[in-house]
Amino acid sequence: MQNLLNLLNKKREQLYLGGGISKIEKHKAQGKLSAWERINYILDEGKPYVEIGRFAADNMYKEEGGCPNGGVVIVLGYIQNRLCIVVSNDATVKAGAWFPISGKKNIRAQEIAMENNIPIIYLVDSAGVFLPMQDEIFPDKEHFGRIFRNNAKLSSMGIPQIAAIMGSCVAGGAYLPIMSDYALIVEGTGSVFLAGSYLVKSSIGEIIDNQSLGGANTHCEISGVTDNKYPNDESCLEAIREIIDKFGESPKAGFSRKDSIFPALDPKTIYTNLPEDRLKPYNMHLILEAIIDKDSMEEYKKDYGKTIICALARIDGWAVGIVANQREIVKAKKPGNTIEMQMGGVIYSDSADKAARFIMNCNQQKIPLVFFQDVTGFMVGSRSEQGGIIKDGAKMVNAMANSVVPKFTFIIGNSYGAGNYAMCGKAYDPRLIYAWPTAQMAVMSGASAGKTLLQIKEANLKAKGIELNDLEKNNLLEEIENQYNEQLSPYYAAARLWVDGVIDPIDTRKIISMGIEAANNNVDINRYNVGIIQT
Repeated sequence: MQNLLNLLNKKREQLYLGGGISKIEKHKAQGKLSAWERINYILDEGKPYVEIGRFAADNMYKEEGGCPNGGVVIVLGYIQNRLCIVVSNDATVKAGAWFPISGKKNIRAQEIAMENNIPIIYLVDSAGVFLPMQDEIFPDKEHFGRIFRNNAKLSSMGIPQIAAIMGSCVAGGAYLPIMSDYALIVEGTGSVFLAGSYLVKSSIGEIIDNQSLGGANTHCEISGVTDNKYPNDESCLEAIREIIDKFGESPKAGFSRKDSIFPALDPKTIYTNLPEDRLKPYNMHLILEAIIDKDSMEEYKKDYGKTIICALARIDGWAVGIVANQREIVKAKKPGNTIEMQMGGVIYSDSADKAARFIMNCNQQKIPLVFFQDVTGFMVGSRSEQGGIIKDGAKMVNAMANSVVPKFTFIIGNSYGAGNYAMCGKAYDPRLIYAWPTAQMAVMSGASAGKTLLQIKEANLKAKGIELNDLEKNNLLEEIENQYNEQLSPYYAAARLWVDGVIDPIDTRKIISMGIEAANNNVDINRYNVGIIQT
């Protein structure tokens, strides 16, 4: 675990540098703050925050020179004691140009604002779409245009949007700040226009500089496009804080919270209680006891369906319903003897049935759900099929998918096949979803996939009259497994935003607490919590 955490911290430190030290120096020479400096300035000092989409584009876009963190930093944090989403373009990465993953990451930020009814702040400093990849970001449903659609939707929902134009804001990207409720601009560095001076000259022959075309004076004094101008980044960020300070309170969803109690186990015990060997059993209760408030757990059907733990508990004072896979060795009684049986994170019919009932209970009682994934899938074989595993699995997926209380997912170990779905994978709209450094996500394990793919490859070669010897088989198997194992990495998932990031396990408690606090701002749950049970 320590090696994995060292890698995590090293990668995280690299991201703070954005496009590199030299690019940051050039950026600051213009009188600008860096993307992270802007975030640190606008957030309440000393308050916790959660980064969204960390490691986006990790090890991607190699031919284009990379795009660290997707070229944008996004955090959920406090401004004037109010939870907000802050989106800060990093102009040290390709001048803040939008890669395909940049658009996806920005849409994710807007989704979180909409789901939780919380303000969103855009700190804009972007050259617009990365033109060499325009076909991958421009026309489709989840591409660049979706951001402006979301701007309109957020306003119609009454969710505040504040934009600060702190650098370039070009072409289609110009709509994002101007469709916000407040549009502020920094003098000398901020500019917003549909076409820059070069394109204006080539299109209509007019010769004009960018500041005269779309700078702070033009838009605050002549066009009225922006609201107010500020001499530097700091004063602009202060103005945003002052605006948010005047917002009225929103009604709350009413999730239960009491005084926070520290866990019974030190959160760092997770490092030793979670084994490195993915086949080795461990007791999930010990993991949970390092996350939940001390003495707050009330387990549901604890002697039935033991491959899934279902329990009511509190985390940082918030009431939660926990659904967690169990990989413990237990003693099972059979006629005439008692045997030890390993439960390797497999979901059986009884476990699925129990989880479905528990999920429905939590919806009825307005209790947010937290899923801890270490699952290899549903049990297979004739006995399971004849016992109706598909029916019970479908029941669990149905209850989870139709759940209206906020859901939060943490992938702490394996996340394979339909187990990912049943335990609230990304496709099932968890409010936040994070992976621990120990996570692996795929249709099946690397070893299983390697053998299956090798058999398919052998069959294809045999059809062509080619027979492989043992050495060739081993080499091919190793090649397949290496490629597959790279895709199992939690960073591979984080790079593509299948998860919101890779975290140190001790941050889990903070993320859940802040996630529920954000979700408590959305009262829509009150309209549905009875209907889900009937369904």
